[in-house]
Amino acid sequence: MLRRAVRRPELRDRDRAFLAAASRALSRGRWTSFMVTPQTLLRWHRGLVKRKWTYRRRGPGRPALDPRTVDLVIRLGRENPRWGCVRIQGELRKLGIRVEASTVRRVLRRVGLGPAPRRSGPTRSEFLRAQSRGVLACDFFTVETVFLKTLYVLFFIELLTRRIHVTATPGRPDSAWVTQQARNLSITGRLDEKHILLRDRDSKFSGSFDQVFRTEGLRVVKTPVRAPRANAFAERWVGSRSTGVPRLRPHLSAGVTCSMSSPHTPSTTTGPDRTGAWPPPTRSDGFRPKQRRRTDPSPGRPRRPHP
Repeated sequence: MLRRAVRRPELRDRDRAFLAAASRALSRGRWTSFMVTPQTLLRWHRGLVKRKWTYRRRGPGRPALDPRTVDLVIRLGRENPRWGCVRIQGELRKLGIRVEASTVRRVLRRVGLGPAPRRSGPTRSEFLRAQSRGVLACDFFTVETVFLKTLYVLFFIELLTRRIHVTATPGRPDSAWVTQQARNLSITGRLDEKHILLRDRDSKFSGSFDQVFRTEGLRVVKTPVRAPRANAFAERWVGSRSTGVPRLRPHLSAGVTCSMSSPHTPSTTTGPDRTGAWPPPTRSDGFRPKQRRRTDPSPGRPRRPHP
């Protein structure tokens, strides 16, 4: 009954530290005077040693930037719109504050300040969308027929609607033929709203070719040397020509000019005159068959049950 009535003493951290220190002062034979076992005393002592050699840890990554430094970076960026990240970094170093240029750039972007010298105005996507209405790009590629006859294809692509004007010749094109295709395009009236022609530095694009577009009020912009990404819209369509060229082979072999819309562009308008998709085949009597959907699963794949 007495053993049940007496509760086990609750020791605090300071009590455990005192008993652990006293165990080192007393001999091991007198440890029986403590109310705990020697194994408990040794465990407490190991805990004290571990706490002594445990340093204060911090979270992963770089330490947070001082809020006063952040406010100073934002103030310098707003009051000096022509200062870049490196200039702000140098000004802070004069004050004895060492901050990396990437940190300055991250702080400025967090508050909506873009790169210098222009931190206000349209975004890059808005700028490209506004300028695409008046940009026309052109390039060459080749198509091999069934009898291994090479067709040289010249195409012009409108960046806004992705409408493509294609013409081909069975022979090797020269500057005279390319210039004539530019004249044919100008007659169609597709250059009325255009003000920029983007092309590479192919020798077939001679001075007479550029003069045709300059007469129509266009500015000829040449891409850098060996930089196909500078004419990305034209290069992307050339990369996807395997889906569009088979439909054009009868026209290309005849050497005529035709226009079409890129099949990889979503429609930009509604109605029958929308651009951006290939129309389904239509018969001479005006009947347009509906596209049949496949209902049975592919061979070897189990049917997925409905939820």
